[in-house]
Amino acid sequence: MKANLVAVVRKHVSPAMRYEIRTALNKLHDILGRACFWRWEIARFRLQQESPFEILYVGRKQYRDVAKVLIGGKSLRDSPVAPDQAVPAASSHVVVVSEMPTSGALSVPHYLSAVVPLLGRSLEEITARYDSELRRSIRKHRPLYWMKQALSDEEIAMADKHLLRAYATARQGEHAAQFSTETVFRLAKTVGRLDLIMQGDEVVGCHLGCEITRGTKRYWSTLRFGYCEAVFSDAKKLKEANSINTYMALEWAVENGFDYYDIGLCLARPDDGLLKWKRRRGGDIDSLGNHAYMFVRLPKTGTAKFLWDTPLFAVEGDKLTLHLGLPDGASDDEVASRYHEMVFGGLHKIYLYGGKSSGELFVETLRSRYANLQSPPLMERIPSN
Repeated sequence: MKANLVAVVRKHVSPAMRYEIRTALNKLHDILGRACFWRWEIARFRLQQESPFEILYVGRKQYRDVAKVLIGGKSLRDSPVAPDQAVPAASSHVVVVSEMPTSGALSVPHYLSAVVPLLGRSLEEITARYDSELRRSIRKHRPLYWMKQALSDEEIAMADKHLLRAYATARQGEHAAQFSTETVFRLAKTVGRLDLIMQGDEVVGCHLGCEITRGTKRYWSTLRFGYCEAVFSDAKKLKEANSINTYMALEWAVENGFDYYDIGLCLARPDDGLLKWKRRRGGDIDSLGNHAYMFVRLPKTGTAKFLWDTPLFAVEGDKLTLHLGLPDGASDDEVASRYHEMVFGGLHKIYLYGGKSSGELFVETLRSRYANLQSPPLMERIPSN
């Protein structure tokens, strides 16, 4: 019955409408999950032991780690706050991170996609913006690889077990987010495509992707990469294979007339290494694929210092914003170094927190770095203590 219903929906509902329905259902699922107040907890921690800022987390226990990673990064070693050490919740140095929106809080997405605009652009135009080292690497290694669609049950099962699952487990351990085998087969055979990445006659990796229609635009979306142990256990080989895998997916999207290539989801954190990796490959940030948020109320005192340590993305309506701190005492060189890689296409606005004299040279440099974009973001200075 369920299979028949799904078949009817696929036949009579347009791809764009299916995307809207799927997005609405995911958002509803997130809202209903957050409404389970009996699963909530209140926890306190600091990003670092010496940090003046205390994080007050209010939400479901299983999402506390997500909050810690969004605020502190993957290498965070947080310091729990004992009850007798806690400062009052109304303290000017408390940052409230909640699953429920409150007045004045930033809506911080869990994840963002990195999306490469393709319409009217050739591969040469897209890669012209890569740095010279990446372009040389692609020219050198691209002839060594080729792509073959996995069609048989044996090929799909092999890729699921020995490439997709093995690679995800090697990267993230037993808590890795894995697609079920049933989902991999469904994507490979009906709504998506599974390609084996070949080096000569040897299978070294795979790419699992699908088409998304959003409004009138078609996206070719990377869902998962997978690699064999010989590749993911060797950092040099993995770096090479990852770059070529991404490039071949981009090639396929261009050749098949897609409007965008979605390199895939990554943590919605400006400092995130994976996001920077995708930005260097032409990816503009986009809320595509994200349905969950944390709500962050900034501290009353030291906002510039907090955002200097922890820059944040946020969503206003359907537009993405970036919040950066410019604390007093930071030199122009320090500011330029801190935010060197924080130039993202896809932003609607950048908020700069700090005194009026903080980072003036950087602000002008930032404007010039965004000037070559088709739609440069607005910039707003916000005085802070």
